Amino acid sequence: MQEAPNIFEAGQVLLINKPLEWTSFDVVRKIRNAIKIKKVGHAGTLDPLATGMLILCTGKFTKRINEYMAQEKEYTGTITLGAITPTYDLESEPRDFKDYSSITPEQLQTIAAQFTGEIMQVPPMHSAIKKDGKRVYELARAGKTIELEPRRITIKEFEFTKIELPVLYFRVVCSTGTYIRSLANDVGKAAGCGAYLSSLCRTRIGEFSLDKSMTMEEAMAWIEGMKR
Repeated sequence: MQEAPNIFEAGQVLLINKPLEWTSFDVVRKIRNAIKIKKVGHAGTLDPLATGMLILCTGKFTKRINEYMAQEKEYTGTITLGAITPTYDLESEPRDFKDYSSITPEQLQTIAAQFTGEIMQVPPMHSAIKKDGKRVYELARAGKTIELEPRRITIKEFEFTKIELPVLYFRVVCSTGTYIRSLANDVGKAAGCGAYLSSLCRTRIGEFSLDKSMTMEEAMAWIEGMKR
C-alpha cells in the first residue's frame, strides 16, 4: 500500500458532513493536519450555522474543485417568519417583529412558486463576495451600506415540506451562487412579515448525496486506517 501522504497527494475526494458551528475552513484545516499535506480545498462554503455536504479535494484532485462547485445543490432547512436579522440567519439577533398568524398555506405555496425558476437574487450584505476589492461582510461590520447587484440564479425546485407557524420546513434544489439566506429574507418580504433562515443542511452536491458522507470522526478514523 502507498504511504498515506502519497495517496492524498495523488488525489482523493472526501465527502464530509460538516458539523454545526464549524467553518468550512475548520474542516479543511483538520483534514490538512491529519494527512500532512497542504494541498486541500473545499468545493463550496457552508456557513458556520449550516451542516451537511462539504466536498474536500486533496492533492492533484484540487483541480476538480471548480467542476464540483458548478454543480447543482440541494438543501433542507427551516425559515422562521415574523422577524428579520441583519445577517438573514441566526448569526445575529432577530428584530422588527411582526405578526405572522394570518399567513395561509396557500399564500406560502404561491410564494414558493414565485421564487422557482430563473430569478434575480441580491446576495446578503454579510457575505464573502467582494465589492471594490473588499469583502462585503467587512464593509457591513464597519457599518457601511452598499448596493449589491442582483445575480441571475436558478431555483429548480422550492417547496415547503411542513408548516408549523412561524417555522417553515423547506427543500430547495438550486444552481451554484444561490444564497439560501437571501431566499429566506425574500420569502419574508413576500409574506409581509419578515423571515430569517433558522437552520440549513446541504443534502446534495451534484451526484454526491449526504448519506454517502462521513462525519469528522469517521473521516479521522478512515485517514488513520489509510496510514497503516
